[in-house]
Amino acid sequence: MKTLTTTAGAPVADNQNSVTAGPRGPVLLQDYQLIEKLAHQNRERIPERVVHAKGWGAYGTLKVTDDISDYTNAAIFSEIGRETPLLIRFSTVAGELGAADAERDVRGFAVKFYTVEGNWDLVGNNTPVFFIRDPLKFPDFIRTQKRHPRTNLRSPTAMWDFWSLSTESLHQVTILMSDRGLPTAPMYMNGYGSHTFSFWNNDGKRFWVKFHFKTQQGHKHFTNSEAAEVIGTSRESYQEQLYSAIENGEFPRWTLFVQIMPEADAAKTSYNPFDLTKVWPHGEYPLIKVGQIELNRNPDNYFSEIEQTAFSPSNVVRGIGFSPDKVLQARIFAYADAHRYRLGTHYEALPVNAPRCPVHHYHKDGSMRFFANDTGDSNAYYEPNSIDGPAENSEYLEPPMVIDGDVHRHNHRQGNDDYTQPGALFQMFDDAQRQRLFSNIAEAMQGVPEDIVYRQLGHFQKAHPEYALGVAKALGVNFHVVKAA
Repeated sequence: MKTLTTTAGAPVADNQNSVTAGPRGPVLLQDYQLIEKLAHQNRERIPERVVHAKGWGAYGTLKVTDDISDYTNAAIFSEIGRETPLLIRFSTVAGELGAADAERDVRGFAVKFYTVEGNWDLVGNNTPVFFIRDPLKFPDFIRTQKRHPRTNLRSPTAMWDFWSLSTESLHQVTILMSDRGLPTAPMYMNGYGSHTFSFWNNDGKRFWVKFHFKTQQGHKHFTNSEAAEVIGTSRESYQEQLYSAIENGEFPRWTLFVQIMPEADAAKTSYNPFDLTKVWPHGEYPLIKVGQIELNRNPDNYFSEIEQTAFSPSNVVRGIGFSPDKVLQARIFAYADAHRYRLGTHYEALPVNAPRCPVHHYHKDGSMRFFANDTGDSNAYYEPNSIDGPAENSEYLEPPMVIDGDVHRHNHRQGNDDYTQPGALFQMFDDAQRQRLFSNIAEAMQGVPEDIVYRQLGHFQKAHPEYALGVAKALGVNFHVVKAA
């Protein structure tokens, strides 16, 4: 039998009774074991994520099945059959840690690949687009998804007010209110990198790229009423299904695809290929198969391995780069900054975040500096140095990205078409899917002021007249389609 100890290693003789002055006397301050237990319990919680607070995750692998070495020299894709360990965390965007899993919301789909040349984090969602295209609006948008400062309740008025004043949100709103806005479990949804990233190869040639994770389990979705019934039974339905499936050997799988756009094509498309509210039509840039992802191991400790896992788009590896996507550019800063605040200065030294390859850097001191001197020589604590400390390697230099144009606050809505793609998506829906879309929107708009409702109906009309008429009918309001002049 193992002997219980304090955190300092001292054996504990009695873990049942506090030290008191007599059987009925007060507890003594000298009972350091009591103080340690209470103090640690008071510090067991860390700040939850501002967004994506509620999540579920597991470990697995990516196995490369197809050759894409013409597009990238990333080691992870260097040969067919190569396997790379990974961790995926799924999440809801708006809900707090105690929120129910089966709520209508966008789902996060974040993947940490432990590659031989460092960690690559692909931090996306289960939707290929998002509500905004300019990062300046992200804090405003998230406030509409959180609690009203006076009522402390979620506010449909705030949500629809923001959406109806932000035409670029229409594409994502249509997806959110459709069947795919409420998957039954993580394994029944797709994942997307959402942003445009870039590949570069050994010849220094750059390509723009989008990432798609297609579920092999098929799509399954709840209606609002079905989800309400599930929530009445369990608020942890996603965790239960994902954990149980893996424990039972029913390993969830996804097929990884990429869309590739030659660098020069970005200037030729009718849409901005770096716009987070747009998709690339598959007819123009077809899906190219890369490999298969399998989740096959649950974490041993949820807090240390899922709650403390930290994903950031700033974590890229050779052969994978960024793009002029404005929201991506902001996330490169914001995500790592959030982790330093929430987890601490050296959050990437935590086991779940630590790379599986050698690490050499000059980051110094700070809270929780618990790891060894990574340079291998205590005299090599700056750079450049004459002590043979870690140094730059031009072999990993990324080719230049060509971006032109004057620098100022460009109006991201001017000249942008925010209606064609949502309209095309609407036309893909069959009659039953359209009726559920109308019903979901009508439910979500209950209690929203009339002027906001009609403003939003105007956007639906511009996407497709039947879209507006269907929602209006579901709401029980009069709306007449106005033909464009």
